Amino acid sequence: MATKTAWGGRFTQELDAGAARFLASVDVDSRLAEEDIAGSLAHAEMLCAIGVLTAQELVQVQRGLGAIREEIRAGSFVWDASKEDVHMNVEAALTAREGDVGARLHTGRSRNDQVATDMRLFARRACAEVGRSLDRLALTLVGRAEAEIDTLIPAYTHMQRAQPNRLSHHLMAYVEMLGRDRGRLDDAAARMNESPLGSGAVCGTTFPLDREMTSRALGFDGPSRNSIDATADRDFLLELLAALAIAAVHMSRLSEELVLWSTQEFGFVEMADAHTTGSSMMPQKKNPDVAEVVRGKSGRVIGDLVTLLVILKGLPLGYNRDLQEDKAPVFDAVDTVRDAAEVLADAVGAMSFKRDRMRAALGAGFTVATEVADYLAAKGVPFRHAHEVAGRLVGRALSEGKELGQLSLEAYREAHLLFEEDIFHALDPEVAIERRDLPGAPARRRVLAAMAGARARIEARGESA
Repeated sequence: MATKTAWGGRFTQELDAGAARFLASVDVDSRLAEEDIAGSLAHAEMLCAIGVLTAQELVQVQRGLGAIREEIRAGSFVWDASKEDVHMNVEAALTAREGDVGARLHTGRSRNDQVATDMRLFARRACAEVGRSLDRLALTLVGRAEAEIDTLIPAYTHMQRAQPNRLSHHLMAYVEMLGRDRGRLDDAAARMNESPLGSGAVCGTTFPLDREMTSRALGFDGPSRNSIDATADRDFLLELLAALAIAAVHMSRLSEELVLWSTQEFGFVEMADAHTTGSSMMPQKKNPDVAEVVRGKSGRVIGDLVTLLVILKGLPLGYNRDLQEDKAPVFDAVDTVRDAAEVLADAVGAMSFKRDRMRAALGAGFTVATEVADYLAAKGVPFRHAHEVAGRLVGRALSEGKELGQLSLEAYREAHLLFEEDIFHALDPEVAIERRDLPGAPARRRVLAAMAGARARIEARGESA
C-alpha cells in the first residue's frame, strides 16, 4: 500500500505506507508547534517587507497561524502523520484555511533551516526553564543550610568519617554544583542564540531575504554565519544535553546521600511521608523512592547525551535525515532534569534532620585525629612526624576502646613531650571547625557568608523563597 507524498512532482510512485510511518516524526516534533509558528510569523513579516507577500497576504498568514496556534493550545488540532512533521502539518492547515498564501509562505525557506530555528528557540527556552528549577532546588538547600548553621556532622572521605564539619557546609557544596549547572545552561543559551532562518536547505536562497529582520523578531543575537553549519550541526543541543547530564549527576549524588542518610544505619535524615512509599509485603518499610528515582533517571539523561553524540559522529555535511532523531533525547532530558529538580526541591524542603544522630557520629571514628597532628605541627614538629604520632595515638585509643579525647594527658605525653593540657581543647569538634577559618571552609562566619552570597546570586536571577 502506498501513501501520497507532499513532494510528488519528482516522483512517479507514491511513498510506501510502511516507509511513511517509519519516516513520520510528527508524534515527537509536534511539541515544536509554538516555535514553528513563531518562526513562520517572523518569516512572513520579512517576506512582506521585501515584497514577496502583500500586506493583505500577511494579514491572512497572521490570522491563519493565530487560529492554528489557538487550536493547538486547546488540544483540538488534528495532527496528520501522513504529512510527516510539524512543519507540513501547520503549512497544510494554513493553506486549507487561507488558500495559496499558505503555500507561498515557504518561499526562500527549507524545512532544514526551519527545524534548526525551531530547535534553537526550544533549546533557548529550555535552558531558562530548567535553570529556574535548578535555582529553586539550590535555594531550598540554602534555606535548609541557614536553619542548620549550628548542626555538626562528620565530613566523609572514602565513605569513612574524616573531620568535623557543619551540616550547612555540606549542603552548600551541592549549592555550588547547582550554580555551575545553571551557569552551563546560561553559557549554552548564549552560544546557541543565532538564527539559522534564511540558510535554506544548505546554500541559502536567491530571494533577498532580510535575515537581520527575522533574527531580531525571534530574539536572536544575529543570523548564523554559515548556511551549511546552521542547518547541519546540532552541537548547541549537545552542549545543552551535556549540561543537563552533569546536572542530573549532581542531583543523583545528592539523592544517593539522602538514601544513605535515611537508612537506620546512618539515621541522619527522615524523609517526609509525602516523598516516600511503603512495601507491598513489609509493613515497617519507609522507602526514599523520590531520591531513588532521581538517582535512577540520571542514567537516562546520560543516555540521551550519548544518543545524540552517536547520531552526529558520522554525518557528512550538510543536512541528513538522521537529524530527525535529535528531538526525542533533547525533549526527554529537558523534561527529566526539570521534573527531577522540582520534586527533589520538594523532598529536601520537607525532610527532617536527626541532629542527635549526626552529633553522635561526630563523636566516634576519630574525626579529630587531624587536630592532633596539626597541634604538633603548630609547635614546630614536621607534619609527617606529627602525622605518625597522631596515628600511634589512634592505634592506642583503638586498643583501649576509647576515643582520642578519652586518652589521658600522660598517654599524649608518652607519644610526644610537646603535648600540654590544651590538646583536649583542640579536640573539641566545634573548636576544630572554627579553627578552619578560611574562604571555602566550615567556620561559622565563612558558611554564613557563603549562604548569603549564594542566596543573593540566585535571587538576582529571579528565584526567591
